[in-house]
Amino acid sequence: MTKLKLLALGVLIATSATAAQAEGKFTLGAGVGIVEHPYKQYDADVYPVPVVTYEGDNFWFRGLGGGYYLWNDTSDKLSVTAYWAPQYFKPGDSDNNQMRKLDRRQSTMMAGLSYVHNTEYGFLRTTLAGDTLDKSNGITWDVAWLYRYTNGAFTLTPGIGVEWASDNQNEYYYGVTQRESRKSGMRSYDPDSSWNPYLELSANYNFLGDWSVYGLARYTRLSDEITDSPMVDKSWSGLISTGITYSF
Repeated sequence: MTKLKLLALGVLIATSATAAQAEGKFTLGAGVGIVEHPYKQYDADVYPVPVVTYEGDNFWFRGLGGGYYLWNDTSDKLSVTAYWAPQYFKPGDSDNNQMRKLDRRQSTMMAGLSYVHNTEYGFLRTTLAGDTLDKSNGITWDVAWLYRYTNGAFTLTPGIGVEWASDNQNEYYYGVTQRESRKSGMRSYDPDSSWNPYLELSANYNFLGDWSVYGLARYTRLSDEITDSPMVDKSWSGLISTGITYSF
């Protein structure tokens, strides 16, 4: 297991599980995560996950992502954000001979705007970001509606959302070039942009004052632009994580 894989998953857990973490200015924790990839004959990965979060009046930090608030009040939070995106493809991790002859697809740093709008009926969460390291030159947009239910020390936050990925983003992670096609024998493929709906559920239980246990699950239904790729043999991708945190 490489350090990059572990840290990248830490970003995903920290940014996705914000609602499940204990309230506080600074939180440290550790857990385990299981990631199901959509790539052909690509095993699920199980990783230890570091969780580090900080919430201030002007700055916030979660995993390897952070931001600076342009607007921050009880109802609305708008920030400039940057984060390390965890998506990648390593040919050697596939058991398929054709897949092992394709090019590697690397993780990248994304940057853009993040916005949260809170109401008594739930909250809107959305992020628009683009690749800054000239890997995919892609753009992604994530928008979700979530509702936080609290009963004593227990908090449950279900949500529904959709991810949009530009054609450049999909081409980099799911496309097969003519050169790769000749090398691997796999048909070439050039996808367009896609919309991928998802369901998310996070839970948090506070005990002994500053200690909490959390759980997170996300199921993403992949669009035809992704599932039609010869690199993909699943119609979905998924994430499950659980761990323990301490808030200072």
